[in-house]
Amino acid sequence: MNITILGGGAWGSALAISLAAAHRVTLWARDPVQAAAMARERRNKKYLPDAAFPEALQIATDLPQALRDSECVIVAVTVAGLRGILRQLRDSAVTVPVVWLCKGFEQPQAKLPHEVFSEVMAPNHPHAVLSGPSFAQEVAAGLPAALTLASAQPAVANRLAQALHGGTLRVYSHDDVIGVEVGGAVKNVMAIAAGVGDGFGLGLNARAALITRGLAEMTRLGLALGARAETFMGLSGIGDLILTCTGDLSRNRRVGLALARGEAVAAAQAGLGHVAEGVFTAAEVQRRARALGVETPITDAVCRVLEAPQRAADVVRELLARDARPEHGRR
Repeated sequence: MNITILGGGAWGSALAISLAAAHRVTLWARDPVQAAAMARERRNKKYLPDAAFPEALQIATDLPQALRDSECVIVAVTVAGLRGILRQLRDSAVTVPVVWLCKGFEQPQAKLPHEVFSEVMAPNHPHAVLSGPSFAQEVAAGLPAALTLASAQPAVANRLAQALHGGTLRVYSHDDVIGVEVGGAVKNVMAIAAGVGDGFGLGLNARAALITRGLAEMTRLGLALGARAETFMGLSGIGDLILTCTGDLSRNRRVGLALARGEAVAAAQAGLGHVAEGVFTAAEVQRRARALGVETPITDAVCRVLEAPQRAADVVRELLARDARPEHGRR
């Protein structure tokens, strides 16, 4: 399959490296300087310096050229950049399936990626979301990973999952787009909370409790948005949540650790060199949840810490002091 990946970040580059073993892959980067460097050095030194590009992987800055003969377009930009890329694809009269990798809610109206897609592209345009527990560095290194590819169009999900599945990358088809997207978005917020807890030395028991209650919070919001509960028991739900809350490569967890040390949000992000989506997603999760009447105590706590990192210890104490309640009730 001829695949075009749009976005010169870590995840787009890692997926390009992985898929190039079985497909003809073109990696497009908007910045011509970065693209020229990647083509010359045969690696993405900015985001994945240790991962060499396969010889067959093509690098492009010209979008029409990158899209020529493409049979599938994978959009590997942040949620903030999704709408702009989709407009370019619409204006280029792209008819092939479009798959997005971004995890989060678009600011300032808390829209999920599929909602952005439906506003820009034709409603019957083939599309899907690819998500799940996956650190770019490990995928680029050829280590095993399993992902979920979800589409409201079952034939699209099955065809693309079979095409992308192979080697050390396992891809499972799904039809719950909302559930897969909510899992991918909310887990980043929970990872910031996990980092804060770890930074304060609250222990492994507390981390396990946070992950479990975070899953409940994620599921409540997902159900209110129309997702199915069982989706959150899969790769894009509990799988991605566990990885992001516990892995040392998790950017969002590292932000939480920095906040627990008293660092400002800007400094915590600057130290990463990458985008930590949870920083921008937390307020949007809270906004969407409140509009639906869904209680999100962990997200609320993360929002308060992001607004005033110096009060992080107080916020943690207040969260721990919440009244007891039935585990499986609405609250």
